[in-house]
Amino acid sequence: MIARLRRVARAWIALTSEQEPPRVLALLRVAVGLVLLGSLFSAYASGVLESMWIDQRYGGALELERTTFWVEVLGGPSRTVIFGLFAAASLSAALVVLGLGGRVPYLVAAQAYDSLVRMNGDTVGSYDSMLTNALYLLFFSAANATLSVDCRLRSGSWTSERPRPAWPRYLLIFQLLVLYGATGLQKLSLTWTPLGGYSALYWVFQDPTWRRFDLSFTAFAYPLLVLGTAVTWHFEIGAPLLLLHYRALRQKGNEGRLHRWLVRWDLRKPFVLVGVCLHTGILLLLNVGPFSLISLAYYLAFLRPHELDRPWSWLRTRLGAGPG
Repeated sequence: MIARLRRVARAWIALTSEQEPPRVLALLRVAVGLVLLGSLFSAYASGVLESMWIDQRYGGALELERTTFWVEVLGGPSRTVIFGLFAAASLSAALVVLGLGGRVPYLVAAQAYDSLVRMNGDTVGSYDSMLTNALYLLFFSAANATLSVDCRLRSGSWTSERPRPAWPRYLLIFQLLVLYGATGLQKLSLTWTPLGGYSALYWVFQDPTWRRFDLSFTAFAYPLLVLGTAVTWHFEIGAPLLLLHYRALRQKGNEGRLHRWLVRWDLRKPFVLVGVCLHTGILLLLNVGPFSLISLAYYLAFLRPHELDRPWSWLRTRLGAGPG
C-alpha cells in the first residue's frame, strides 16, 4: 500500500512539474477575455444591467430577492454599484486580452463578473461558471508570459519561449470533460435517450424559446435530427473516457492491448472534431448565450505547444521577434 501511494505521489509530482512553452495558455487568455467582453456588452446592449441587476428601489424592474457579497459590501444593488462592477469587469477583461497587469486582472474580472451574473437567478447560466473558472485557472497560470504587453515590457519582445508549468492547461481539459459527462447525466428527459427515440433535437427546433430563427422546416429531416441527438448525448456521456487516452500517454512500458491502442490513436482529433461541429451548430441555430463561445475557447487547451510551431514562428517573425 505504501509503495503504491509513493508511485501515485511521484506521478502527481511529475505531472504538476511538467513544463512547456506558454503559447496555448496565451491563446486561451485572449479567447477567454474576448468572450467575457462579449458577454458583458451583450448584457449591456440588451438592457440586462438596468432591468435585471438593479433593484426596484433603485429604479430596476424587479425586486431582487438576493444580492452577492461584493454588491452588499459596496452598498447594495444600486445603479452606481452595478455599473461600477460592470466597468471593473470590462476593464479587467480588456487587460486580460492584452496580457497587462499580471495576475490581478483575472481575479478582479472573475469576482466582478460573478457578482453581476448571480444577482438574478434568471440571468445566470452554466457558461458563466465556465467563464469564471477559466479566469481562476488562468490566474494560476503563466498565460501572460508570452503574446502580451507584460512580456513586451519585461523582455522587449512580444513573445517568449521560456517553458512554464503545463498543469493549468491539463486542468482546463479535465474540467471540460467532467462538465460534458455531468451534462450528459443530467439530461433526464427520455427524448435524449433511446427510450425517447433520440427525439430531443426535433423538439428543441420546434420550440421558439431557444432557436435564433424558425427551424420548423427541419422536421422533414427527422432521421438526421435523431442522429444528431444520439451523437450529442453519447458524446457528452463518453467525454470523460478521453482521460484514459491521456493516462495511457503517461504510462511507461507495455501495459496491454488497450494501452497500445490508446497510445496509437490520437483520440483528441475525433473528439475535437465532433465537439467543434456541435458547438458551431449551437452557435448558428440556437440562442443560449456565450455557451458555445466559451466552450470553443476551452478547446484550445487540447492543442499541444509543438503543434503551433509553424503559425507561431510566422507570428514571431511578424512581431519582429525572429523565427524562434
